[in-house]
Amino acid sequence: MTAAVRPAPTPVRASTVFLALLYRDVRVASKELPFFLLRTIMQPVLFLIVFGFLLPKMGFVRAGYQTALLPGILAVSLALSAIQSVALPMVQDFGWTKEIEDRLLAPVSTRVIAAEKIVAGVIQGVISALVVLPIARVVMGPIASLTFTHFGDVLIITILGATAFSALGMWLGTAIAPQQIGLMFSAIIAPMMFFGCAYYPWRGLDAVPVMKYLVLINPLVYVAEGMRGSLTPEVPHMPLAVSMVALLLIATLFWVAGFRSFRKRAIG
Repeated sequence: MTAAVRPAPTPVRASTVFLALLYRDVRVASKELPFFLLRTIMQPVLFLIVFGFLLPKMGFVRAGYQTALLPGILAVSLALSAIQSVALPMVQDFGWTKEIEDRLLAPVSTRVIAAEKIVAGVIQGVISALVVLPIARVVMGPIASLTFTHFGDVLIITILGATAFSALGMWLGTAIAPQQIGLMFSAIIAPMMFFGCAYYPWRGLDAVPVMKYLVLINPLVYVAEGMRGSLTPEVPHMPLAVSMVALLLIATLFWVAGFRSFRKRAIG
């Protein structure tokens, strides 16, 4: 008798696996939405209350400071959310839970798995910025020069910034040992936030020329200045085209570095 020939298994498309993994991460994030928001917007909201409401009310800063502050706060919220949404799970998955091993068994390249994590971080970064914007409006009240006529530019800066910081989170989460994760926040993220032109315009550093050019290595500068150029264009800011090109280059650099680090950790 002739043995029955079994049909060859249908190959799984990479896009199908990518969307399935993304759907799972989105569902998990939606179930933990209150904790996600508390983790990512607490610091920006505190800065809004202190620097955007209390200090102007007490007369320690000029009321116009709020106009320069708002875009920077949005940039901080976006950056924190995108980095933490990727870096912390990577440290956990490659550390004690070993959950990443299940994903690596998927019939796709490790690049697809890494790309899905970065895209999930981009989505969470965008959500965080969208949540902080109305909160800022409520806390600070009417904001002079705030406009949404350049919404297309806002969207481009938001997506490019979220991609850059999500890819940075991938690189940090796979390159740093779990026991050194605290060092990431104290030695990398904290200086990046304070020297990222989030709480002051980049053009304001004309008074300190050396610092004005040193901070250009900080990706947060381009997100904050891009937000100023599109949301509050009357505030002195870096040219919008420069911010966009810089973010595109930075996102590409961190994307490649994150992929390499993820693959090295996965096969190591």
